Amino acid sequence: MARMTPNEMAQRLGSGLLSFPVTPFDRDNAFDAERYRSNLDWLCGYDVAGLFAAGGTGEFFSLAPSEVETVVRTAVEETRGRVPVLAGAGYGTEIAKQMAAAAERAGADGILLLPPYLVHSEQDGLAAHVEAVCAATKLGVIVYNRDNAIITEDTLAGLCERCPNLVGYKDGIGDIELMTRVHLRMGDRLTYIGGLPTAETYALPYLEMGVTTYSSAVFNFVPEFATRFYAAVRRRDRETVQAGLRDFILPLLAIRNRRKGYAVSIIKAGMKVIGRDSGPVRAPLHDLTEAETEQLAALVQGLARSSFAAAA
Repeated sequence: MARMTPNEMAQRLGSGLLSFPVTPFDRDNAFDAERYRSNLDWLCGYDVAGLFAAGGTGEFFSLAPSEVETVVRTAVEETRGRVPVLAGAGYGTEIAKQMAAAAERAGADGILLLPPYLVHSEQDGLAAHVEAVCAATKLGVIVYNRDNAIITEDTLAGLCERCPNLVGYKDGIGDIELMTRVHLRMGDRLTYIGGLPTAETYALPYLEMGVTTYSSAVFNFVPEFATRFYAAVRRRDRETVQAGLRDFILPLLAIRNRRKGYAVSIIKAGMKVIGRDSGPVRAPLHDLTEAETEQLAALVQGLARSSFAAAA
């Protein structure tokens, strides 16, 4: 059973940094619960407002629905109420409804509704999909606006009227005009989350639009950097933010952008670099090369000597 109401969960998320823990796999490519528990316990020692179990960086797309429930249940058990745990749900409407209900049974505090599988649809179809999932659970639901699930401000307004447990809007497309229209239309009815890949790049301009939080993938392996960077964003310390972008984020992006799928793979590589090897990514993704992993290791090792460290 969830430990907080949907609105309490949304307010908690909006107050601090969020992250998507990776889902570790063992040598047989099965879920490594022991490593997952260890990673979560370590991450809970840092200032984080919420963790998304089996989210995008957690390779939701490669997990069976039963595995998603197992991952979420493990996260709830290990975090022990220290931070809110939100569960991924997605695919077709019926599967997403089942996953939302399973997350509620597992004790999650909320749902991140990822885009439907494969198809593109009109606004009324997207609205029916979101509404059905909201009706399938008492948990607070955050809709992820990206790819084939771009919800307009009019559709969102109607959903908020019909679905009191729709409490969050996560932007993954970077359409500033749409984000502005949504925020002006909905105001504080929703919590707004930055969800673009490597969200640190967009954090400062998004803050000016009312997006007070974002999900940091790099928190998985450089949590000290991620929390200091977020603090600099919230106090609008542009010098420190720019140093962090220049010294770490942009060089990391240069590696990430070399191949498709590296947005997840580079985080798994980061875990290996810091001695928390969480196994490979699952197909259809592929891991970084040995040379690229060494380049990432040099970036991590250089953080202590960077201008960001001095500025922070």
